[in-house]
Amino acid sequence: MKGEKMNRKKKWIAAGAVLIVLLLAILVLFALARNGTILLNNPSRSQYPVRGVDVSRYQGHIDWNILASNDICFAFIKATEGSTHVDPCFQYNYEESRKTSLRIGVYHFFSYDSEGQTQADNYIAVVEKTDDMLPPVIDLEFYGDKEQNPPSRDQVRKELAIMLDRLEEHYGMRPIIYATEKSYALYLADAFQEYDIWIRNVVTAPHLSDHRQWTFWQYTDREKLEGYQGDEKYIDMNVFNGNMEDFLEYQ
Repeated sequence: MKGEKMNRKKKWIAAGAVLIVLLLAILVLFALARNGTILLNNPSRSQYPVRGVDVSRYQGHIDWNILASNDICFAFIKATEGSTHVDPCFQYNYEESRKTSLRIGVYHFFSYDSEGQTQADNYIAVVEKTDDMLPPVIDLEFYGDKEQNPPSRDQVRKELAIMLDRLEEHYGMRPIIYATEKSYALYLADAFQEYDIWIRNVVTAPHLSDHRQWTFWQYTDREKLEGYQGDEKYIDMNVFNGNMEDFLEYQ
């Protein structure tokens, strides 16, 4: 009996040690992922050869010649937010990026507290129409307490549709909609089927709730590249769902 108790105690000690090692391994993995040493997502270059970044004022001063040399093909630059805000780095980023070989797109951060018409007016006033531009992007994600208290689906869809129509009318191309998987499921699933989707998932491969195909995928927000100096030391990385020939023809 005494031997059985001793063996049972040893088994519990061994199980506890294994559990501690596993927890430590998870913590180390989390820390390495958090500081960008390893990427939880790192899609195959053979499968997704076309890669690019998205930037805003948080990347600070960007040397676009250096950034463009990081084996990327495109960049999406933040221009506007809501009905009045303009990213303070947009004009510089836009002008300098267009001097490189990158294909450039421009995005707007959608506000749930503003009308779609006035948000479209803000974007159009800032972003010129050019023949070589990627389609305009509307970034639809949660901010502040919106994830805990999401705005009405019908109201968001109404204002989003107004902005989409206005941008398409002005630029002559259908905008892209950027979303997280949560904002997609709430506002975009089974709707806006004619628009291309740029989806965010920085942990696993993306899965859209209505099984729709995505066009761009933001796969990490923890990449480190040469060419920028800002408050944010990391940069978002994205892939295009196609090959280089598809991308060069994409608009």
